[in-house]
Amino acid sequence: MSKRDYYEVLGVDKGAGEREIKKAYKKLAMKYHPDRTQGDKALEEKFKEIQEAYEVLTDTQKRAAYDQYGHAGVDPNRGGAGFGGGADFGDIFGDVFGDIFGGGRGRQSRARQGADLRYNLEMTLEEAVRGKEVEIRVPTLVACEPCNGSGAKKGSSPKTCPTCHGNGQVQMRQGFFAVQQTCPTCSGRGKIISDPCNECHGQGRTEKTKTLSVKIPAGVDTGDRIRLSGEGEAGESGAPAGDLYVQVHVRDHDIFTRDGNNLYCEVPLSFTTAALGGELQVPTLDGKVKLKISPETQTGRMFRLRGKGVKSVRSGAIGDLLCKVVVETPVNLSSKQKDLLRELEESMGKGSDAAKHRPKEQGFFDGVKKFFDDLTN
Repeated sequence: MSKRDYYEVLGVDKGAGEREIKKAYKKLAMKYHPDRTQGDKALEEKFKEIQEAYEVLTDTQKRAAYDQYGHAGVDPNRGGAGFGGGADFGDIFGDVFGDIFGGGRGRQSRARQGADLRYNLEMTLEEAVRGKEVEIRVPTLVACEPCNGSGAKKGSSPKTCPTCHGNGQVQMRQGFFAVQQTCPTCSGRGKIISDPCNECHGQGRTEKTKTLSVKIPAGVDTGDRIRLSGEGEAGESGAPAGDLYVQVHVRDHDIFTRDGNNLYCEVPLSFTTAALGGELQVPTLDGKVKLKISPETQTGRMFRLRGKGVKSVRSGAIGDLLCKVVVETPVNLSSKQKDLLRELEESMGKGSDAAKHRPKEQGFFDGVKKFFDDLTN
């Protein structure tokens, strides 16, 4: 099945910046994360597709390769940019034209670099903001210890293939044409193992679950990646190992919503405090703080607490906490309390007297009256 365009997967334009791509990814990742899709295989595949698109479009080299060559430029099976395939674009086209016209490059066989791995790490908002050191367990392929990754039994070593003389390819001439193909004796490795290692059976790699300690810097957010160089799969025949990418996903918080370095929260405000003013305790990630409420505060007003947001993992700048107050209408009133409210209502008067106490209400109805007057004229 053909792959969808990565820009289409994330719902962004081809010229989208990194910030726009990250924002689109965060929205989709939260919607389709496996924790929310309850084992739905189709949605899990969609999440993987989103992850793959994000990884390519936020990597400068991979994105450039994708923009120029499409999916072929980042296909790990073709050695695309940024993956552990070990080939470059010259190799991609050389394989095609060299085979047909006998390019005669005599390309040496190269052991394939180990594949890159990804580990999805879930964190709370508090952990992401403060940073922490975590231990993760990663199943992978590691270099076989008895043979030191060579694949040959201890005391012996791989021999140069007598068929291709170490090139990994053989050339067959058919009249005018010369066709190159993978060496049938060594399967393209350029070497043969006559006495394979008993542990790895000549593969040079064995399966193992590694336990790694990862330091997560303070300020990370969903979509951020920590690269652990050389902690991916071991390469073939002693080739370099791939990298391990720890992909961060921050769980939703019960109180705070994060946007970049700023935090947002809604704080309920009593009817009387909104009218008369006073002090209100609001939560922050460092504990409670007192917020001074001025008299006649309306619902929806935003209060900014500077420096109470998140410290940027890149610039070190600290964001703010923005608290939106929501005036709460009293409920479960007693008869006496209802009488007091009616008395308050009567004390405010009617007409112009009431307007000075409820200017928004008066302005709204004046606007409604003008709207209908205009319709009838």
